[in-house]
This record gives sequence, C-alpha cells and structure tokens, in this order.
Amino acid sequence: MAGAEQGQGAQTIIRPQAGPQTAFLASPADIAIYGGSAGGGKTWALLMEPLRHVANPQFGAVFFRRSTVQVRNEGGLWDESEKLYPSIGAVPKEHVLQWNFPAGASVSFAHLEHDKTVLNWQGSQIPLICFDELTHFSAKQFWYMVSRNRSMCGVRPYIRATCNPDADSWVAEFISWWINPDTGLPIPERAGKLRWFVRIGDAIVWADDPAELSDYINPLDGEPIPPKSVTFVPAKLTDNAALMAADPGYLANLMALPTVERERLLGGNWKIRPAAGLLFRRGWCEVVDAIPAGARWMRGWDLGATPKTESNDPDWTAGTKIGKLPDGRYIVAHHCRDRQSPSGVERLIKNTAEADGKDTQISLPQDPGQAGKSQVTNLTKMLAGFTVRATPESGDKITRFSPFSAQVEVGNVLVLRGPWNEAWFSSLEGFPEAAHDDDADSTSRAFNALLSASTFTLANV
Repeated sequence: MAGAEQGQGAQTIIRPQAGPQTAFLASPADIAIYGGSAGGGKTWALLMEPLRHVANPQFGAVFFRRSTVQVRNEGGLWDESEKLYPSIGAVPKEHVLQWNFPAGASVSFAHLEHDKTVLNWQGSQIPLICFDELTHFSAKQFWYMVSRNRSMCGVRPYIRATCNPDADSWVAEFISWWINPDTGLPIPERAGKLRWFVRIGDAIVWADDPAELSDYINPLDGEPIPPKSVTFVPAKLTDNAALMAADPGYLANLMALPTVERERLLGGNWKIRPAAGLLFRRGWCEVVDAIPAGARWMRGWDLGATPKTESNDPDWTAGTKIGKLPDGRYIVAHHCRDRQSPSGVERLIKNTAEADGKDTQISLPQDPGQAGKSQVTNLTKMLAGFTVRATPESGDKITRFSPFSAQVEVGNVLVLRGPWNEAWFSSLEGFPEAAHDDDADSTSRAFNALLSASTFTLANV
C-alpha cells in the first residue's frame, strides 16, 4: 500500500512509503525483486512502477499472474489498480484487463497459466514486464519473457517482480546471494545491492561488477554479452505502516498460521520447509478423559485396499473422528487404521460407522476416474442411513493439513485418551517425512470437512 493524496489545485500526489517500497521503486536494476513476506506493500509497489512512464504515448507495461483468476481476485492486481489508476485519468477496458492513460500509454494484465502460454507473446516487445508472485511462475516462463523485454519507445526495458518465500522454487536459488544460508532470512546489508549476470544456456554466471563478465562473448556477433543487473529488496509487514494502521488484525492473522507458513509469510524465511515435528507435536494437544457436551462430529477416511504381507508395506485405510465443540475448540475422539482387502475395507468403514452413530457425518475421498466413482458409489450405498459426502482431494497434502496444524499449535485441539493415541501421535509428528501419511490425510479430511459442513444449514442450503 502506498500514499495517494490531494495536493494543491486538486492534483493527485502518489508516493511510495518510506523504506523498502521506496528502495524498490528507486532501484536502477534491470531485474528487481521485491518482498519476501506477506503484507509488505508488494502489489501497490508494482502498480506504481509504470506511472513514471505514462506520459510516453508509446509505452506499454504488462503485469503477469499465473492465472486470470488470480488477477481478478479480491484485493488482487485488477482490484487494487481500480483504486489507483483512475485518480490519474486512466480509463479501464475491463473485458481485456487493460488501462489506457490520457497520453496513450497502456498497462495490461495477463496470465501465463501453462508453460506453453508464453508462446502467445512470441514477437512481442514489452518495455516493462511485471511478475506478481514470481515463485508461482516456472523458470522457463520467466526466461522466455525476459526475451520479450524489449523497447522501441525510449524506455530502457526492465523487469519488476514481487514474491513470497518458497524454499523449493527456482527464485530461491536465483536470489540466494541476498539470503543468509543458515537462517533463511535476508541479509540486511545486501538489501537493494546490485549484482550482474550473464546466462549461458541454462547456467547463470554472477559477478559483483559487470566488467568481470566481459570475457563472455556472443558467438553470433563476437561481441561481449551485455550483463544484466539484479537486486532483491526484502520487505515485511512492519514496513507497511499504511496496512498496519488500516488493518491491525492482519498481524494476528499471520501469527495464527502454522509454523512453516508463519515463518515464510511473517518472518520472510526462504529456507524453511515442512519437516517432521514442524506441523504437529503431541505437546500442543490436551489429552482429556471425557468428551465435552455439544460436539458436532465428522469422520474422515483415507482409503487403501492392499493387505499387508511380508514383502510389502502398503498404505493404510485410516479413519479419524473429530468434533467441533460449542466453545470453538476441536476434539479428536477416535482414530483407526488397518490394511485390508477391498472387502475388508468396506467392513471396517461400515463397522466404524455403526460404532460412531448416525450423528457422525462421514467424508470419503473420491479418486479421479471411473474406478474411484464406482468405489464411492458402492461405499455410499453400503452406508445408507448415514450422512455421507465424497469429494476429490484439493491441493497438496501439506496444504490440506495446515488448517488443522494451525489449530493444534495454538492449543485449540483436545484428544480423547485411548489406546490409539500413540500410533496417531507418532504418525502425525512424522508427517510429511514419514513413509506413510494416511493418518494425516484422514485427519485433514475430517477437519476440513467439518469446517465445510459448519457453513451449511437448512437456512442457507
């Protein structure tokens, strides 16, 4: 977020916030990357960048997100541009996601959903390319669009990008010089510093001074390859005074995230990855001997259908029962797992449903394809009289587990004492590095289905 105010004569004054946002917008780098945590004013910094050129009728900028949905999301690029660009006379063409400025300059918003989508830009000349959330794009997409970063309008072509940390992205390696390899945090004294590189095939050669790269020759013309300059400007929520004042609760929202996401989005950590013990610890749970009254119940299943033998180590069929209590806390009341044939799995699910009772809803995963549909159809028929819903899995396993992890970490989850506790605790503490993740998957399904079920009532269905 930045400042937009009325000056003398009703003239609109738009200025960045002091600190990292100003440093990013003042950078002379060919490629400048900004951010590294949530709430640092990244979107507004990116949207302000083209404004220095809008008096140039030949100038054009293109903003990229991975998908059109992300461009149009509430609080996303297009939404925020509607708060900024009209104040300086820009006219929107929403059907093509483009702003036209009075002098003739334009700013467009587009997607690169698939790697091959970059071919839609073959032959283009784009003076300013902006990537919002650079880690969402593949290296192939980025480097292809670098080749489209050309200009005939008098503006030196350049690239600006924002991002949140992702230890497994190509961006993490690209900006590694600016990141402490031990802590994963930005090195303060390197913030905004320029480095230069040339790219030979897929290899990047770095230097602290462009003269150090003069020996790298373009074989097509025998001339030295012009090096490009790069910088990384880290920013965090506390650098965004405007957002902190407008939404003081946002800090609490970030603090409530699971450990890994909190370290990434609040702390700006580029090295942290989900690992055993980071997403779940038994010490975060309160083990109780009785279930408080008034719980609403959900049993989530993760399905396997291969018996255990001496020569194999198949996945488990696992079922977890979770209740939501009237005070907003949750209780894990039961967990079971077994390795059975398909008929054995059916017996396990049916017997468990009978033991749970009809006030416990049941959530089943539906695998893609006809076999998955047939399995769910058979199980649903078998469970006639019970409330059963089947849905496909959405997102990766860690993403699905994170909402439950967040509630456990802040002490909102009780566990009913039982003989199943030790196996369940051990399995979840080993997630996601353990050989099997069936217990975590059934727990995620029960918890997320319970949340979804809570939004539907007879009044709003």
